[in-house]
Amino acid sequence: MTDYHNHAVLWDMDGVLVDTADYHFQSWKESLAERGIFINREEFTKTFGMNNAGILEIVFGRKPESDEITQISHTKESLFRDLIKGKAEPYPGVFFWLQQFKDWGIKQAITSSAPPENINFLVSELRIKEYFDALISGSKLPGKPNPDVFLKAASHFRVLPEYCIVVEDAVAGVEGAKRAGMKCIAVTTTNPAGALGKADLILDNLEDLSEEMFLVLLD
Repeated sequence: MTDYHNHAVLWDMDGVLVDTADYHFQSWKESLAERGIFINREEFTKTFGMNNAGILEIVFGRKPESDEITQISHTKESLFRDLIKGKAEPYPGVFFWLQQFKDWGIKQAITSSAPPENINFLVSELRIKEYFDALISGSKLPGKPNPDVFLKAASHFRVLPEYCIVVEDAVAGVEGAKRAGMKCIAVTTTNPAGALGKADLILDNLEDLSEEMFLVLLD
């Protein structure tokens, strides 16, 4: 088989590796309600995939102060981890492809907008640390669709962006991947296919990904 050590797969986490939407919605809902702010599911879905600073800017309708981001994020993320503990479930096809990419020698990273505490927590809960060469949080970077988190991973691996494939579920994530000059596989776990049209390949879940489809993207 061709050597793919000069390629990388960059995984989003929430909505791609693991089903977390309900737990994030509940933790945002409760955390914001403490401040008299109410968010519905439709509003929440529009922000899914962004980091907390970006989400709060949309929710507040203004740029939040740094202490506001810190305080609300601490409350929200602590609650999120409490809610999902022992309940984290990987999406169909995830374990198969994590192992397949590892077997092929493809570098793998998580490139998530989540804070490092959430990434480390969920990686531990799912017992998937062995598959990843890097865990990269975009929580302190400009949020997706800014491509910085993806470019940081490519730089870390010393892999050209055109040799990176991003796996995403969020509209902002797909946009960020394309801005980074990378190919993108999108799964329709959070958004309908029509909203993810900029992706190179759109699937219902990773069980629908064939070896042939993936190798076409690589080559």
